[in-house]
Amino acid sequence: MQRYQWLLFDADGTLFDFERAEGTALEQAFGLIGVTFDPGYLATYQRLNQALWQAVERGEITPGVVKIKRFELLLQAIGVDSSAAALSANYLECLAACSELIEDASEVLQALQEKYRIAILTNGLQVVQRGRLARSVIHDHIADIIISEEIGFAKPAKEFFDVALARLGHPSLREVLMIGDGWTSDIQGAVQYGIDACWYNPARKPRPTTPEITREIASLRELIEWLE
Repeated sequence: MQRYQWLLFDADGTLFDFERAEGTALEQAFGLIGVTFDPGYLATYQRLNQALWQAVERGEITPGVVKIKRFELLLQAIGVDSSAAALSANYLECLAACSELIEDASEVLQALQEKYRIAILTNGLQVVQRGRLARSVIHDHIADIIISEEIGFAKPAKEFFDVALARLGHPSLREVLMIGDGWTSDIQGAVQYGIDACWYNPARKPRPTTPEITREIASLRELIEWLE
């Protein structure tokens, strides 16, 4: 008997190839403000951006703050005198146009949607997440997308999952599976809420000892073998 009714996927690094898109969008954004892009800028940006999103997960700042702050810090770090707001706007526009997927994501979702309803739960920004989903081949497989910037809460907060489950019609927690690559935001958030969690771990990082999870996969295609 089929256990799950809903499969909840993280977006960045789980369905969308965010690392690849991030580098492309950043280079394009610098070009639009007339600044020559140095490949080293990407590593600096990723370090600053990651720290800010970790602060979002801790509830210390909102996703909206990240939009500009990360570019203020980046421009300061690389010694470039330019508008953080302009760079941010260009970056978000370019990133929204980058809809490259993780390997097998489209085929896996197409197979799974025959038996399950699928939603995306993301801590990303509205203009990026909705823009690239609209351009993506997986658009028709997704029943809903819940975005932290839109609802005012971010994973792993209980309130984020409260809103998400309400949007999906209050399914039984036993009928829901969260799938994501983020240990804190996706996995811990889901388990603490009472939802089964599947950790997508393509890099095969060491698994933390807590919390206990339902499954670990290194390839999205493993979901078909397991859930079908």
